[in-house]
Amino acid sequence: MRDPGWRAAAFDLRAANPHVDLAGKQTRSLEDYPDAELFVVVFTCNHCPYARHVEPELIRIAGDYADSGVQLLAISANDPEQYPADGFDAMSSRAAEMQYPFPYLFDETQETAEAYGAVCTPDIFVFGKDRRLAYRGRIDETRPGKGSPTGTDLRSAIDAMLKGEAPSDEQYSSVGCSIKWKQSVS
Repeated sequence: MRDPGWRAAAFDLRAANPHVDLAGKQTRSLEDYPDAELFVVVFTCNHCPYARHVEPELIRIAGDYADSGVQLLAISANDPEQYPADGFDAMSSRAAEMQYPFPYLFDETQETAEAYGAVCTPDIFVFGKDRRLAYRGRIDETRPGKGSPTGTDLRSAIDAMLKGEAPSDEQYSSVGCSIKWKQSVS
């Protein structure tokens, strides 16, 4: 777990949907959004039932907060050799099918997920304008087959930060499928 105040690690990842926001730019980094008030970095994937459960709420959150300077970036770090449904072409198809209003980025080397300490999908990190971690946790208390996602935990953190306040100290860990790490070669 990264502690509050941890500075976001830099990345420059290929976008599965490069037509979103910075049209034509094939990669995205935090530096591409100098005017963002907050960054919501979501480690997710195509196949995980937990990630798919909250997907419609992430789309709503991105839309609801777009005019407030909140930039959502979704990142898939799963090994496509083990999970072809999480490969780059499948990511592009999923982003188009669901009409993601945010970039969907491919962490092919898994270095970004490792730097962030991401452990599951979805795993949520919220950073202030200073790129310091203020919230790491779940989107809400719902689970696949147990309620529709509301985004209450994530929305509360975003709302507090937009008011210049710290999110609640009561932050619940994300729950989902583990990141599918590449097999190490010895």
